[in-house]
Amino acid sequence: LAVPLPPLPEVRPGDDLGGLVVGAWRQLIDQDPGLAPRPDDVLVVTQKVVSKAEGRIVDLGAVEPRPEAIAFADRWGRDARQVEVVLRESAEVLRMDRGVVISRTQHGFVCANAGVDASNVGRPDEVTLLPEDPDASARAIRERIGAELGTAPGVVVSDSFGRPWRWGIVDVALGVAGFLPLDDQRGRPDAAGR
Repeated sequence: LAVPLPPLPEVRPGDDLGGLVVGAWRQLIDQDPGLAPRPDDVLVVTQKVVSKAEGRIVDLGAVEPRPEAIAFADRWGRDARQVEVVLRESAEVLRMDRGVVISRTQHGFVCANAGVDASNVGRPDEVTLLPEDPDASARAIRERIGAELGTAPGVVVSDSFGRPWRWGIVDVALGVAGFLPLDDQRGRPDAAGR
């Protein structure tokens, strides 16, 4: 069963995201006490609100693009300042083509444009960056829920990733808290005993 929390207000840098989530969950409990958090619940929080609350926003007006960013932007009709931010957020650039930079972030994620995003930021000349430590972000939200509502559910900080030069979007767990995100099958036999 998937249940959305009541909408949060527009999140801004410095906002108490854990407190906003707790407030929304309390509204949900008021509507239906059976929706109080349980230990086996998992709350999914979008990367965008985490990044906004943590101040991971860049004002493009303050960005001076390098020649490589300018050339790429000119060729593909992109904003050179945003390309520069993408290059700064990339630990390794894997490919630059068709207006997209495929890179590995400092976190180890391979994604388009290093997760730098201009959608739903608030102002037209701003972009968000991925959270610095998405696992720590998930832990902080989980701890706040547990402290205020008495039960700490699992928490996922989620982002949508396009696959390079493919149609479609996948949701990726950038950070998790309260459960193991992977089931290590190494050394276990498969259904055929291999």
